[in-house]
Amino acid sequence: MSLKPQQDFGVPDETRRVALAAFPKGCACLRIADALGGVYRDKQFAALSANAYDK
Repeated sequence: MSLKPQQDFGVPDETRRVALAAFPKGCACLRIADALGGVYRDKQFAALSANAYDK
């Protein structure tokens, strides 16, 4: 299986709305995503890929 690199990691607005409706007080997963969601970028792992994201 192969994945295409993504330029931006973002939670779609509708997904965020549904998650907050399901967990109005929040939950650990939502807090972790908010805190760490943008820490790692695909390009940081390019060297580990067979095609290296077509450098």
